[in-house]
Amino acid sequence: MGDVVSEGTAERGTRTLRAEGALKAIAALPDRRERLRRVLEQALVFGGAAFAAVYTPGEDRELLCLAESVGVPRTLYGVRDSYPAAGGSPVADAHRGGAPVWVGPEEFAGSAESRRVPSSGFSLAALPVPGDGGCLLALTECPGGFGPEDRVCLELVAEAVVGPVPPVAVESRELRPDAFSLAMDTGRVEVGDDILRLFALAPGDFDGKVETLLGLTVPEDLPSLMSVVEADHMSIGDRELEFRVLQPTGPPKWLQLRGRLLPGGDGRPARLVGTVADASTLRPDVTDVARVQRLAAALATAGTVRDVSQAVVAALRRPLRADRIALAELEGDRLVVTVLDPPEPESWPELWRLEWRTEWPDAPVRAMPTLASALREGRARIWPAGTALEPALADVGPGGLAVLPLPAAGRTAGVCLIGWDSPHDFGPDERALLTASAGLAGQALTRAHAFDAEHELVGMLQRQLLPRRLPELPGAVAVARYLPSTAGLELGGDWYDVIPLPDHHVALVIGDVQGHSAGAATLMGQMRTALRAYAVEGHPPDVVVSRANRLLTDMGTDLFATCAYVDLDMEEGSAWCVRAGHLPPVLRHPDGTTEIAEAEGGPPLGVVAQADFPMSPLRLRPGTLIALTTDGLVESADADIDEGMDRFAHALTVSDPAHLGLVADALLGNARRSDDVALLLVRYDGMETRPLRETWTVWRLPEAVRHARRFTHRTLRSWGVPAADIDAVLLVVSELVTNALVHTDGTVRLDITLVGARLRVAVADASPRTPVKPTSIGWEATGGRGILLVEAVSATWGTLPVGGGKQVWSEITLGR
Repeated sequence: MGDVVSEGTAERGTRTLRAEGALKAIAALPDRRERLRRVLEQALVFGGAAFAAVYTPGEDRELLCLAESVGVPRTLYGVRDSYPAAGGSPVADAHRGGAPVWVGPEEFAGSAESRRVPSSGFSLAALPVPGDGGCLLALTECPGGFGPEDRVCLELVAEAVVGPVPPVAVESRELRPDAFSLAMDTGRVEVGDDILRLFALAPGDFDGKVETLLGLTVPEDLPSLMSVVEADHMSIGDRELEFRVLQPTGPPKWLQLRGRLLPGGDGRPARLVGTVADASTLRPDVTDVARVQRLAAALATAGTVRDVSQAVVAALRRPLRADRIALAELEGDRLVVTVLDPPEPESWPELWRLEWRTEWPDAPVRAMPTLASALREGRARIWPAGTALEPALADVGPGGLAVLPLPAAGRTAGVCLIGWDSPHDFGPDERALLTASAGLAGQALTRAHAFDAEHELVGMLQRQLLPRRLPELPGAVAVARYLPSTAGLELGGDWYDVIPLPDHHVALVIGDVQGHSAGAATLMGQMRTALRAYAVEGHPPDVVVSRANRLLTDMGTDLFATCAYVDLDMEEGSAWCVRAGHLPPVLRHPDGTTEIAEAEGGPPLGVVAQADFPMSPLRLRPGTLIALTTDGLVESADADIDEGMDRFAHALTVSDPAHLGLVADALLGNARRSDDVALLLVRYDGMETRPLRETWTVWRLPEAVRHARRFTHRTLRSWGVPAADIDAVLLVVSELVTNALVHTDGTVRLDITLVGARLRVAVADASPRTPVKPTSIGWEATGGRGILLVEAVSATWGTLPVGGGKQVWSEITLGR
């Protein structure tokens, strides 16, 4: 039974001897830069460090500048490019005092440097380099900090460090065939002929852009490669990684990049210089330090728990030649497995198959006491072939099993199980790789778990702000889609709405609030509610948008919103469109031709308080498809928005409007997910039964009610309404008109609508007060029975706000 963390006193002495032997061998290297980098790597292999760097005095000796670093990206620890020599940092203290400085987790958490660190639990060591060579800086995430044997090894490393190394000069005119020079600010790169051959490019076909080379690499390798070519994620020092490049025929070719980032005049990265070689001509495995660097780069871009798990599997299975790897989160007393490689159930123990749930298993820790003991101790454990283990573990690695608890913030976040089918010998390099990988994976797993939880909360909030379902429309079918952005935890501001209005009108709304934040999402919900309220009040489209604009301006927010509002008349097949800085609707006509509506637009909402929002007419024939979308669907980095709208219109042309759901899914198939996308499709089919309508303006005359009854009687007879139903309708008209004349001022309007066997009587007035149904009426009362009579005669009745007043309506079923 092996133990990676605690190897015993004899092992510790052996480790010191091995460190001395390795440093002596490195001292014979002729190249000073290579020698310095190899020396620093021994701090990771023997000194228990996750990061090591050398700082040397600058030309003015006022700064201690970063000369070389190895290990995980320094941004994880907040390490600086330089420290004032007279300052109070551990680097400066060790350099001035000539003695090592050891800083434990508690002391480091209370220091000023801890404010630059995204998490806690780090220990720091600063050791002076002999001969005024500067200072060695080392950091670790081990709970106990640097142990006695670690400190001895770090002191050996500090003594072996050479003085400052001059920067590598790579002249673009004298590039070696295997060398390159990349300008970090412009992305222009000069490469040797050997590199072009590795990328299967002729010298005359290369345009000098780094994007051209990146486009020829395997997509899965891009994250680690981008961590090298993007200056914002880099620190001064050497870089080494492997990646694959696509070939015209055959499988991708493995290449090895070795480069050094050289500082510019202002202290920021200026150029990346180095070499690219065919990895098949090199030794089969790169250094463990390079693998840890690659894993750290992959985890830096992993957002979800699944991404973290897949990055760990990709980093460990190939170099360890493992037959299976499982990575799981620890939730209570259960292991919730996130990635299995291979994924087939039959490749894993029977207990796991019994606990199989949906895609991944959910294994109880109590069923594996050996594993539970390793998790409690929080130490990586290795069992060689033949070790007596419970079946749930023995079947994972009959030829050898490694268990890596994944530590994070003082607890165990999960575990990684690595198994071999044939007997496997575990060397010290593999043990060091496993230990370093476990710490990185644990921190990344904790961050990803928080990301997943917050992402679910964000998605729930987004869904609550959008309509749960679209209403059924007479004479039309509506379908909507919303795709949230996959860029981080950003809340989107895109929204859509379908608002049924009186007289068979419907309002179609789509909009986009500036930015991606909780504030943008909240403002989106407020604007959707405001537009719906103004529309239901009965205002024309330009007034609805104008009032929403004034509301947003008065809210005092720095955000603005774009919006497209279409008022569709289902009876007439006409529509009015109002645009507030938003994309125009796209119409697909019944013959298959498409048209981007020429709708005049106003400014975005919230920009100008007193803005005009003109209305543009749209004529629709039955079968016309109206498409409204946000810019996330049509705008991209490689094409402007006009080209995107043309592609969008063409996609509608070749679609089948008979199946709107399939059309919407096809349109979203190529959506870029760096921005959220809203899409609203409405197919206007026309109403099968056209309503009959008549309107009467009630003048305030002594016989106004009698005139309204005569108009109603005359209209109903012309429509062929049976005489048996007319008396009930006249009673409703009398009561509603009387109430409007007695209790309100201003204009009173009577509207009568007949659809099939359902007659609607509506009386509109200028008062916002809703009629109240009395709870009790005495026998001597002379009024108050009107609403009770209307309720008794009607199938249903109610009130609607209309333009500052109200409309009292009643629906009567004829022929009852």
